[in-house]
Amino acid sequence: MAKRIVWSLQATEQKNEILSYWYHRNKSLEYPRKFNNLLVSAINCIAEFSYPRILTDIDGVFVKIVRNYKIFYQEDLYCIYIISIWDTRQDPENLKSILT
Repeated sequence: MAKRIVWSLQATEQKNEILSYWYHRNKSLEYPRKFNNLLVSAINCIAEFSYPRILTDIDGVFVKIVRNYKIFYQEDLYCIYIISIWDTRQDPENLKSILT
């Protein structure tokens, strides 16, 4: 049985910023739609099949890699909590402040 997906406010804002960036950069909705579908598919995969998973340095936080982005999440018996969507081309020092 698939787990329920719960988005944090931070992750929702990050996703919207990423989609907005690609829309303005390409002047088209085509890539943002494709990328959003890719994110939804990856997150649904996490919810359906929670193993194998990649553990981070932060206890209880896992990561799913989708192209140049990392989806950070936590889970319990019933839910997947999406914490952050991180563009891996950014300064990794900024990531520490987001996840802690």
